Amino acid sequence: MRYLLAEDILHIHSMIIDETGGMHGVRNHHVILSLENSPRQIVFGKELYPTIFLKAAIYVRDIIMSHPFIDGNKRTGIICATVFLEDNGYTFTIPEGGIEEFTLRIVEEKLDPESISTWLNKYSRKIKSK
Repeated sequence: MRYLLAEDILHIHSMIIDETGGMHGVRNHHVILSLENSPRQIVFGKELYPTIFLKAAIYVRDIIMSHPFIDGNKRTGIICATVFLEDNGYTFTIPEGGIEEFTLRIVEEKLDPESISTWLNKYSRKIKSK
């Protein structure tokens, strides 16, 4: 499984800000560094987040709820999750406006990783290998 590195997350954020507007800048570098290990945590010999969708949900939740960037946290969180899923053999398709609506729900309802995981799974499909 390929996980995102801090440099990947920073690059994704920079590209999003360049393409959609906003301010560049990191508010809390520690959150970004912790995301190198958070999705792959093991507790008492078991994966804390055993499915690919739970792992992707950690990128979304931690970036959106911890606000490590000055701007673009919701956009960066959801794109990091989709890049992670794509890097690991999934394609992600969501109707127009669905991402904005869902990221706002994450904040307003303080959604847990399981709820975020269910949503990511609903809009993802395994890419068939040749």
